[in-house]
Amino acid sequence: MKPLQVIIVDDERLAREELAALLEAAGGVTIIGQAGNASAAAALLEATHPDVLFLDIEMPGRNGFELLESLPKPPLEVVFVTAYNEFALRAFGVNAIDYLLKPVNPLRLEETLRRVRARLDGQAAPEPSPAGESPFKEDDQAFIKEGDRCWLVPVREIRLIESEGNHVRVHFRGEKPLIARSLASMEPRLPGSLFLRASRSHLVNRHFIRDIQPWFSGSFKVRLEGGHEVEFSRRQSQALRDAMGL
Repeated sequence: MKPLQVIIVDDERLAREELAALLEAAGGVTIIGQAGNASAAAALLEATHPDVLFLDIEMPGRNGFELLESLPKPPLEVVFVTAYNEFALRAFGVNAIDYLLKPVNPLRLEETLRRVRARLDGQAAPEPSPAGESPFKEDDQAFIKEGDRCWLVPVREIRLIESEGNHVRVHFRGEKPLIARSLASMEPRLPGSLFLRASRSHLVNRHFIRDIQPWFSGSFKVRLEGGHEVEFSRRQSQALRDAMGL
């Protein structure tokens, strides 16, 4: 497999060195250049032909978005690497293949590299995971992407997550995008103070429960705000009793 040709652009030297070390550890990558600002990056891009650009956003002078706007022909693939999640929607709006939060998680970086290789090979790249893989807190926002649509959603506003094969459908504010994540991979990241496992197919935000009805064999059925009805398995019904003080 031919190594990916990579350029790193970040105004912080230590950040460049850390990302370079992670990329080299991941393997299959050749770093052909680094730059600390947009002007140096533009000159480097003109002289080279990278497969992928790892690009910081907040930099002195022109930022990462302004650098891309100034290029006659942007690099084939762009991965934004930043400490701020509020730029995620704009990043995917300029067709970035991924968006990583600092400090970069090595497993998340490997996923990004797989997405880049898939797209370069002409395959459909899997949807990116939410930026970063650390657990969410109640006041955090989750980045959700389905096709060309993107949302930044407060975690506490997600009312229901239901499994559909190898994907999950996330319900919030009247939206219900389908994303390429498994329920098992999402559950550990969600705050247990909010979300209850109802069954093998459902995670429910307890604050959206509006009605609880006894069901078969000591189990429960709940009705959520918005009208969804979800059956809790017999095993999970005990967790529901404990959480709701029943």
